[in-house]
Amino acid sequence: MSRIGRQPIAIPAGVKVNFADGIITVEGPNGKLSQAVHSAMALEITATEITVSRPNDEKQNRSLHGLTRTLIANMVKGVTEGYKKELQISEGGYRAQMNGNKLVMNLGYSHDVVVEPIDGIKIEVPNPNTLIVSGADKQKVGQVAAELRAKRPPEPYHGKGIKYADEVIRHKAGKAGK
Repeated sequence: MSRIGRQPIAIPAGVKVNFADGIITVEGPNGKLSQAVHSAMALEITATEITVSRPNDEKQNRSLHGLTRTLIANMVKGVTEGYKKELQISEGGYRAQMNGNKLVMNLGYSHDVVVEPIDGIKIEVPNPNTLIVSGADKQKVGQVAAELRAKRPPEPYHGKGIKYADEVIRHKAGKAGK
C-alpha cells in the first residue's frame, strides 16, 4: 500500500469539501479549487478528514493512489494557507514595477516586458529587484513563476537575469587568456 496514499488529509475549520460526479471541490478562505479524480480512486469524506483508497494493486492504481492524495492535500493547503514563490532580479540594471495591475519589467531588451494579470494569481513587487508570486493553486503559482523566470533566465558567466530566491547559479569561468 502506498505510504503517501494511505495518509488521511485533515480538513481544517472553515474549509468545505464536496465530491460529486468525479470532481472534488475544496472551498476555503483563499478561494475555491476543483480537480477531476480518476474513476478508480475512491474517496471517503468525513467532517474532519479525507481518505483516498484504491481498488487493487495494479501498477496504474498504485501510481494514481499517492498522486490523488497529494493533489487533494495541495488543494486543501492552497485554500487555507496559499502558496508563494519568490523571484530575484539580479544585476544588469534589470528591474520590475507594478503599473496598475500589470507587471512591467525592464530586462535589457529594446522594449519593456509587460505581464497581464492572471486569474487566481497575485504578483507583488516589494522592491525593484524582487517579485513575489502567490495564489491558492500550487501548479498555477509554479507555472507563472517559471514563465516570469523564462523572460530572462540567469546566465552562467555573470549571473544576470531572473532567478528563484533559493536557486544557486553555478558560474562558469570566462575566457582563459594566454
